[in-house]
Amino acid sequence: MKKIISIVLACACALAFFGCGPKKPVLHVYMWSDYISPESVECFEKEFNCKVIIDTFDSNEMMYAKIKAGGSGYDLIQPSSYMAKIMNDQKMLLPLDKSKIPNQKYIDKDFLKNNALDKNMDYSMPYMVCYAVVAYDADKIKNLPDTWNVFSNPEFKKRSTVLNDIRELIGIALKVNGFSFNSTNEAELQKAKETILKWRENVAKFDNEGYKTGIATGEYVLVHGYSGDLAQVLLEKPNLKLMFPKEGLSISCDDWAIPADAKNADLAHAFMNYMAEPEIAVQNMEFSQYDAVNTEARKLMPEELRNAPAMNIPQEVLNKSEVIMDLGADNEKYNKIWDEIKM
Repeated sequence: MKKIISIVLACACALAFFGCGPKKPVLHVYMWSDYISPESVECFEKEFNCKVIIDTFDSNEMMYAKIKAGGSGYDLIQPSSYMAKIMNDQKMLLPLDKSKIPNQKYIDKDFLKNNALDKNMDYSMPYMVCYAVVAYDADKIKNLPDTWNVFSNPEFKKRSTVLNDIRELIGIALKVNGFSFNSTNEAELQKAKETILKWRENVAKFDNEGYKTGIATGEYVLVHGYSGDLAQVLLEKPNLKLMFPKEGLSISCDDWAIPADAKNADLAHAFMNYMAEPEIAVQNMEFSQYDAVNTEARKLMPEELRNAPAMNIPQEVLNKSEVIMDLGADNEKYNKIWDEIKM
């Protein structure tokens, strides 16, 4: 993968306002997988004379349950915006000290105004925007309809997967039936459940991780997955294509946040600030193939990344797409539907 930044240059971009003592402190991070350049982490460690230990999760619910149980030992986590709001409402996060994050100035102000749930970055700071899309093997599938309902097609029986995610999967089932991604109408949710039950009979499994390997090796010919993850696979497999369903996509942003019981909040702030440095943000965009919520970083994007399919979703699809919202007490309606689906 083409890199536009050397490790030396990346290190030079850090703001050295945090000092480490003789004994190296350790920053414990809990985040999504394949989402950050190892070089940027290594450079942070060198710049701040620290050690970063990263654990990964494959769903917001998994991350939430672990933090909620207590004793996680994490200093920095990466919930999607709706989950960050839930956690903040439950007093699970520390307020951010924005004086320790001067690079917050690069965060896209239009995104904060129009799409962010924490518009003032009181408890979270945006990292990357994520869409859930469809990837397919164009050598084996010709003229794929641009609809979420492809997962009901018996032609792909047991050769397709959908995300094992409450909000993503129920959301696209709502959209294919003409409803809002964030509907709380019980009749509409029941209709979405019926749709997913039909899909369940057809797809190989609900999956958040293996779909990347499965579509790359040919085990699956059609998968529902996160745009950056699938874009990473497309770099190596030109036979694969992305499809953006006409009903619209989910829009989510993964944020940095600090757990209330963090032992090293100062270093967590330093890490957040470092990753928002425009040159570092571009490095992470190239690695992850996701779109950083960083106006200066976008100006530095190389042409190859700027022209990538995942960075160029048709406007007519985006116009029908929706941000995943925190639904408050109505989240329980989704949990109930999910339990019924899984049974």
